[in-house]
Amino acid sequence: MPGRNSVRAFLGLGGNIGDPAAAMGAALRSLNDHPSVAVAAVSSLYRTPPWGKTDQPDFLNAVAAVDTTLSARELLDLCLETERALKRVRAERWGPRLIDMDILIFGNAEMDEDGLQLPHPRMLDRAFVLAPLAEIAPSLDLAGLTAAERLESLGQAGIVRLDGCEWWKSAG
Repeated sequence: MPGRNSVRAFLGLGGNIGDPAAAMGAALRSLNDHPSVAVAAVSSLYRTPPWGKTDQPDFLNAVAAVDTTLSARELLDLCLETERALKRVRAERWGPRLIDMDILIFGNAEMDEDGLQLPHPRMLDRAFVLAPLAEIAPSLDLAGLTAAERLESLGQAGIVRLDGCEWWKSAG
């Protein structure tokens, strides 16, 4: 279990086919079972309209705060491995998926590497990310404004908060 040398990271989770709540819950439980990761907080589930590619079912989205002693790259690899174990298929960009996990923030890290940009380059434009993030970390500084302030500046049409933060412990 991570200790005093750990980093707080925020993960975005989503899905819109099969049972995405169960898949996201299984992913979070799997991450929490890893000796170098501890789930610290999880938002409610949010039903959100599709973004980017809009001719598909609504998504379920959530954000989790995790404490980890892994590097950002190691955490990304663990997230991708967890997606694969849950049978994630990457067929088309922004297309339907059972599970998707993105690192949104990794401590104060700023990086732009192949397959890993931190902070996540598009999170400030996505209410489906900012709504659950602002729920669990409303005062988190995101480029000079808090998560709550950033969310207020975006349209939130169609975003519905569904469930409390304990959903992930028993989903599936």
